[in-house]
Amino acid sequence: QVHLVESGGGLVQAGGSLRLSCAASGNIFSINIMGWYRQAPGKQRELVARITSGGSRNYAESVKGRFTISRDNAKNTIYLQMNSLKPEDTAVYYCNYQPWDASFESWGQGTQVTVSS
Repeated sequence: QVHLVESGGGLVQAGGSLRLSCAASGNIFSINIMGWYRQAPGKQRELVARITSGGSRNYAESVKGRFTISRDNAKNTIYLQMNSLKPEDTAVYYCNYQPWDASFESWGQGTQVTVSS
């Protein structure tokens, strides 16, 4: 299993920035995909961005150009730099890990991001 610990959420005004971090520990496969998902009240959890261990990225259309996902493989940590935040970005953000064969997935406990208008 893989244990994920997120940090960096908080309250910010619209137009502001936040940086989320997610540190992974445990039985980590060198080839993997890690990502950020979010869930707003009354809505389904949705993909925000994900990144492979090789550095390939993909983003939800709603965050392209504003959010940047990155990773430090030596630290088994991913980051989400969120700029130009909007009230509709308000949600609990969850970190996700999957090994290369998607044989299982792990989730972090979530971190709240609140953007005020």
